[in-house]
Amino acid sequence: MKHIVYTIEDDAALQELYEYALESEFDSRCFGDGGAFFDALADESAAPDIILLDIMLPGDDGFTILSRLKSDISSSHIPVIMVSAKGDEVSKVKGLNMGADDYIAKPFGVLELIARIKANLRKSGARVAERVTYKNITIDYAKHCVLVGGRQVQTTLKEYNLLCMLCENAETVQGRESIFREVWGDGFIGETRTLDIHIKELRRKLAEAKSEATIKTIRGVGYMLT
Repeated sequence: MKHIVYTIEDDAALQELYEYALESEFDSRCFGDGGAFFDALADESAAPDIILLDIMLPGDDGFTILSRLKSDISSSHIPVIMVSAKGDEVSKVKGLNMGADDYIAKPFGVLELIARIKANLRKSGARVAERVTYKNITIDYAKHCVLVGGRQVQTTLKEYNLLCMLCENAETVQGRESIFREVWGDGFIGETRTLDIHIKELRRKLAEAKSEATIKTIRGVGYMLT
């Protein structure tokens, strides 16, 4: 069963983009304002697994809707990704402080959008699937284990989450900033070499297990599983 994504966006062109980008992997519904959204939310049979929330909306703005969602025990657990204009740092900080789980700036790429949705579903405990497989690597979410060629590979929690991100987005470059945000969290403060050290160790473990996939360095950008 596909996970349900509710989007609150009044721009018709962006609604079409959301529907096109999400239809293959998710059950997606778009709403032009908070009123229509909350009417749908009242139907318990169609509760969303995640919400994409624009800030500038007719009627109640995104902050008002976010406040209402997070103050209601029946909806406070639903992950919310705020969407706003690129470079609007004040709105980003305000949204995160009010309880938003993530923030994405317009304009955004389709692959980034899908990656953010999957990341937040994972953090909330709602896996997109029971497992993900790439070449001879399989990650079993239910058992929280990594298998290479059918044999289990021991990983640390950070290595596991890092490999999850790379496998779920195989053959797509993952930027360093995106990796830090998903694996270490927005509040990470530490050495920038932390990621490189984890990648090196993960490469070693995959090589020893005779993985058919390798982690490729994209200089100046990040990493990609190929």
